Amino acid sequence: MIPLRDANPVRRTPIITIATIVACVVAFAYTQGVEASQGIEGVDKLFETWGVVPAHLVAAWKAGDYVSQETLTVFTSMFLHVNLIHLAGNMIYLWIFGNNIEDKLGRLWFIGFYFGGGVAAVVAQILIDPTSEVPMIGASGAISAVLGAYLVLFPGARILSLVFLGFFYQLIEVRAVFVLGFWFALQLVDGIASLGLAGAEGGVAFFAHIGGFVAGAAIGLLVRGTLAGRGRLSGLPRAGVG
Repeated sequence: MIPLRDANPVRRTPIITIATIVACVVAFAYTQGVEASQGIEGVDKLFETWGVVPAHLVAAWKAGDYVSQETLTVFTSMFLHVNLIHLAGNMIYLWIFGNNIEDKLGRLWFIGFYFGGGVAAVVAQILIDPTSEVPMIGASGAISAVLGAYLVLFPGARILSLVFLGFFYQLIEVRAVFVLGFWFALQLVDGIASLGLAGAEGGVAFFAHIGGFVAGAAIGLLVRGTLAGRGRLSGLPRAGVG
């Protein structure tokens, strides 16, 4: 099931979502330039320098070095992608779901939410594999937080999705609760299956997806509760003057 677009209009232009997509595309173009000039070795060095290497980050934090390049990589890693498929997949999800979350939270709050979701994703993956020396890169952890918030805030939104039925496919509208619930279930299954596998290192960071999604859903519940509280207050009768 691949989401293509949602029927959930926004009130204003999603400037931060667009800017994030542009930044990721620019970073990918830079990566391609490095590969053209320095080969795959140059790209590997780029990812090792600006991607999150769990073992290095844990060592830095254990040493009390919280303000360092290793900490900075938690944020720079969110703009790096391995290949065009990796980039395109992430950006499609960000565009479909990010604009509504930005619209709901407001632009400044969305910036904090997005990076906070990315941090939660990194922490979740490090808790699972703190000794890994394979760089973690990609926006999927932060985008997972967007998906979690969307599920909570817009569960009934209709998502036009490409659904595969064996050798056939069909375009159908599916409610967000089923699309994103199915996506999260896959992450859980694949994440649990990857535990303890010798060949899992260097693959998809499933627990980053899980951690980001849970963090986003938690913030979504907080936002929904806050908005519901304001709605109840606004519905109270005003005191009259006798």
